[in-house]
Amino acid sequence: MQAAFDDAFDQAVVFHGFTEYMRDYEMIVQIVAAPSTGIPMRSLRYLFVNCVQADVSTVLPPDLWARSLDDRLLELGSDLDGYVWGVREQGLYPGFELMPDSEIARSWSTSVGIPFHELRLMSNAHDISLVFSDLRVTELAPGYAPFTVGPE
Repeated sequence: MQAAFDDAFDQAVVFHGFTEYMRDYEMIVQIVAAPSTGIPMRSLRYLFVNCVQADVSTVLPPDLWARSLDDRLLELGSDLDGYVWGVREQGLYPGFELMPDSEIARSWSTSVGIPFHELRLMSNAHDISLVFSDLRVTELAPGYAPFTVGPE
């Protein structure tokens, strides 16, 4: 599991949230090498299976939030002073950290009867803590959408 997290170090989260069936937590990470390598960008889906807890909070201080409320910051190209939400990605730095002595993971493991893990992820915009039982990492094809609104 740690190797999968190490692969995403200092890359970009472009989406995170619960899956449409609401049991698992999904994170889409774009893996980019230096252009000189000729290695194409890849999009990986990190699926945190049986996610029983997801806590997300901002790491941006209140004074930066105050300067980042203008909707023009939802797009690139704004010359406003604030956090540009329009970049549509968050840098994974310092990245993923498994919490080896997690009391909450141990409690869930005991109660449910399968191993659970606690993960903390820091990006340049969010602090995310997840408690889950398994991790599945798959490569995504272009055009993947985590959720589609369909007919009734």
